[in-house]
Amino acid sequence: MTRVLIADDDTVVRDVVRRYLERDGLDVSVAHDGTEALRLLDTMQIDVAVLDVMMPGSDGLSLCRDLRRDGDYSMPVILLTALGEEDDRIAGLEAGADDYLTKPFSPRELALRVRSLLRRSSGPVGSVPAEIAVDDLHVSTAARSVTLAGRPVSLTNREFDLLVFLLTNSDTVFSREDLLKRVWRWDFGDLSTVTVHIKRLRSKLGDQHRIQTVWGRGYLWSTGAEPR
Repeated sequence: MTRVLIADDDTVVRDVVRRYLERDGLDVSVAHDGTEALRLLDTMQIDVAVLDVMMPGSDGLSLCRDLRRDGDYSMPVILLTALGEEDDRIAGLEAGADDYLTKPFSPRELALRVRSLLRRSSGPVGSVPAEIAVDDLHVSTAARSVTLAGRPVSLTNREFDLLVFLLTNSDTVFSREDLLKRVWRWDFGDLSTVTVHIKRLRSKLGDQHRIQTVWGRGYLWSTGAEPR
């Protein structure tokens, strides 16, 4: 059964969110702080982690950053934060979060976002090649793995989906709104989410990335042809 971890020091939040997720047929484990969350992550198979940014012990932001630094943890992460400023949201995304919700939030919306992440992490969507190779960059869409010059590249699920989408639609310009709808499957949302994920992809792929910014229009993966 698919298991979701809810880590939040607020008992009410934990209980309400757990009931909504269990109603969707998911197995839910709860933690009251970052230390307990890390213990559960080390001892259980967690498919999605929902972490409160402000919880005691290892806060959600630090825990997310540590998980992404260790290649053994690739599950999607949703951050819950009472901080609504753009800089705070971007900090969460840059730490490696796949999504975030600002408190107070709708438990039903959180459940829907968990489901969305589970769909995206279960495998490639649509008709895409099993293997994609560009210079020293090799992508296995079946294994959801990436290597660069023979070395594994650790990507979050969102980063992987974004990379595959750009590679399979090369030389086509997509606005941030387009990418939010077609990769994230959100009809609305914070466009900085896309900006941060593009920045992280460029950093992880280094000189091998071909992600170009087309000012006023968006982004594309360039093969050197005339962009569409």
